[in-house]
Amino acid sequence: EQFADGTVKDIEDEIPFEVPEGWAWCRLTNVAITELGKTLDAKKNKGESYDYLCALNVKWYTFDFTTLKQIRLEEKEKERYLVRKGDLLICEGGDVGRSAIWESDNPIYYQNALHRVRFYQNINQYFFLHVLNYYKNIGLIDDVSGGVTIKHFTQNSMQKLLFPLPPLAEQEQIVSLIKTIFVQIEILEQNKTELQDAIKQTKSKILDLAIHGKLVPQDPNDEPAEQLLKRISTSDNRPYEKVELSEIDWTLPNNWCLCHFGDIATVINGKNQSKVENPNGKYPIYGSGGIMGRADDYICPENCTIIGRKGSINNPIFVEEKFWNVDTAFGLSPSEAVLPKFLFYFCEYFDFTTLDSSTTLPSLTKTNIQQIVFALPPIEEQKRILDKTNELFGKLDEIVLNLI
Repeated sequence: EQFADGTVKDIEDEIPFEVPEGWAWCRLTNVAITELGKTLDAKKNKGESYDYLCALNVKWYTFDFTTLKQIRLEEKEKERYLVRKGDLLICEGGDVGRSAIWESDNPIYYQNALHRVRFYQNINQYFFLHVLNYYKNIGLIDDVSGGVTIKHFTQNSMQKLLFPLPPLAEQEQIVSLIKTIFVQIEILEQNKTELQDAIKQTKSKILDLAIHGKLVPQDPNDEPAEQLLKRISTSDNRPYEKVELSEIDWTLPNNWCLCHFGDIATVINGKNQSKVENPNGKYPIYGSGGIMGRADDYICPENCTIIGRKGSINNPIFVEEKFWNVDTAFGLSPSEAVLPKFLFYFCEYFDFTTLDSSTTLPSLTKTNIQQIVFALPPIEEQKRILDKTNELFGKLDEIVLNLI
């Protein structure tokens, strides 16, 4: 590296990787003018108010104008802190190095949390934007940035970095190729999202078929579900009231019966966890959104389904171990008449928001849940339904994993 006074410095130890023949290594000051923006000082700043960019507005490759602040500038300061089309903006603090190029014809100003990089001719600024992104991903920018807890990518930090510089024609070829790849990635991501939505809809359809007895064939040799319910109600004093077929608008399969949710599951109220909470507790504490901590005691037995009592009421969770449920979540414990996972799949299929009569926070009551009409298959058919559902869900989940 040769300096203005003619002295030369050996930079071999600073070069991060090999570059092709015909390329050179440079510092930003060799190819651009870099300056920090206006310092905010409400007491000293004078002049008219203008929109300005801060680190909050700069994302990788783009800008976020959700919050656009204003700064006061005197006429003589405007040119100094002006951002022109083609200027590269780099975050000095926060997520150091995050960068984007101003592509608008409309001028805007910037504050001192950003570096403005204005390149000389014969330099493609997008090439340097891609290099900065690469340096960020491999940790080079963080390595040269000062600060322990809060990093700062200062002017001195920037000067520590060497940048590869291809000939202009090659810069433009590289930028063009990267743009093509980004477009392809965007198309793939869109297709991926559409496929994930299709998989979600397919799972929903599988549950619909399962709950309506159309996923697997019926076996006339299965013990009728009504007979099973009557036997269980006699043995554990659980009252069973037959539900008429007029309660549903579809054909009930042979050996199935209609009952109320309260006939096949116990709805368990949650409790405040403050007296049992312990970070090293044996049992998980569940709310409607998932695990909230650990407890020394439990309320619900194994293989229960959780649904929200308030808030998130349409997000069932299946728990295989004993657990404590908080007072905003119900635990649903299945009887002998229904397999635990079949009960869970019913809860995934059922729209609990149809039971919500609140005007503010979504909520459910124990009585509402107990009165849900439930189409109960024979136990043996439940097993076949679960086997088929798990098989199909497994194949769909494998597709999702291959998308990642």
